[in-house]
Amino acid sequence: MSTKKTSRVLAVAVTALAIGAGAAYAAQPTHGGPGGWHGHFMQELTQLHDQLKLNADQEKLWQNALDTMKQNREAMRANHEQARDQFKAAQQQPILDLNAMAATHQQIEQKDAQLRQQTTDAWLKFYNGLNDQQKTTVSTALKKRFARMEQRHEKMRERWEHQNGAASAPAATQ
Repeated sequence: MSTKKTSRVLAVAVTALAIGAGAAYAAQPTHGGPGGWHGHFMQELTQLHDQLKLNADQEKLWQNALDTMKQNREAMRANHEQARDQFKAAQQQPILDLNAMAATHQQIEQKDAQLRQQTTDAWLKFYNGLNDQQKTTVSTALKKRFARMEQRHEKMRERWEHQNGAASAPAATQ
């Protein structure tokens, strides 16, 4: 088999695995539960909302952005449920139809990208309606969130390096 054909087969197989893993992750009940990251994020949004002291027009933009985000999140979950159902159905076949699975994955990615863009547009419309003091409040909150995300990523990176370093150390000494 040529290298190009091997790469294509591998890409399709990885896509099929990603469909299953991504759908399973999105369908986890704790993913958006009160104790999960989504619940914490919503709590942060509520705190930010309280700090901004919005006027009536800004409040409408906030509610629109929030509603758009929630609706699109649910639509994305439904998309991933669809992928998971197809993946389960495909497993019942003696031969997997990786082409169909890849096509479904691509369609869902496109739908999800549109939903993410709608959500981004709604939040940007809200942000653009703020005054400079309110934008400073939002910017400060986002910078803190970015810093916490970076700290989490750094801890994960350190754990991964520690685990892989510890796993490869015995092999290196043999």
